[in-house]
Amino acid sequence: MSDNDKIKVTILPTGTMHADLTWLLIDPSRMATQQQPGKQRDWVEVPTHVVYIEHPNGQKLMWDAGVPRDWETRWAPSGLGQFFPVDAATEDDWLDSRLKQLRIEPNDIDYLVLSHLHLDHAANAKFWEKADTTIIVDEAEKAGAFSFDGHSKGAHIKSDYDTLELDTIAEDTELLPGVTLLRTPGHTWGTMSLQVDLADSGTMIFASDSLYLKESYGPPPIAAGIVYDTVAWFNSVDKIRAIQERTDATVIFGHDANQIRELRTGPGNYYT
Repeated sequence: MSDNDKIKVTILPTGTMHADLTWLLIDPSRMATQQQPGKQRDWVEVPTHVVYIEHPNGQKLMWDAGVPRDWETRWAPSGLGQFFPVDAATEDDWLDSRLKQLRIEPNDIDYLVLSHLHLDHAANAKFWEKADTTIIVDEAEKAGAFSFDGHSKGAHIKSDYDTLELDTIAEDTELLPGVTLLRTPGHTWGTMSLQVDLADSGTMIFASDSLYLKESYGPPPIAAGIVYDTVAWFNSVDKIRAIQERTDATVIFGHDANQIRELRTGPGNYYT
């Protein structure tokens, strides 16, 4: 079987933010105590990525849409730019550059799947506003993301997605043979993970913000500073772990700086 007869998965870094680790990991060992009230904060790399999937049936899928070039002005009204500055992105990292590197345009993508609608995952979704692309989110995510008035609620910036036609899923859904959307809420109302069953590399689970970091996964799992529903989050981690153990999957964490360096990334460096 040639590579053209297999699912191809390309992981594309799309710029690195920095943030206080507490947003990503509530780690008791790093917290201030009575004995150490001035414990030093950890200012850490928070890489972002999207995933480009070429299916042997000819269809193409993009998972997430990365951070925006204009993050400073776009995020200013929410105040979040000071907490999550995109201060380590090269010209090659931005999503429009990545599409050029892949020699594709938004209209070449059959499915844009947004793991959730936070500002660092859906920021460039409007690249697809005029494309003949099916855009998919979890139904609970869509409901929540339109449930507020005004510019933003937490890390949801309504102008990132408010004019898009969003299709939804209400259960785990095999979108293409070997490509399954998993409902893993908790981080937000309707965060999803992506399971891809590959011929050579085995199963890969792209956890997005269901699992920020390897440390998040554990065991035991450690929740993040940004979790909408902690009980749902722990249940979703258990769900991912059950699939991982059953399939011997590789779990790709949403913002793990150590892991992203160990993965094959960039155009041409795909997994099959």
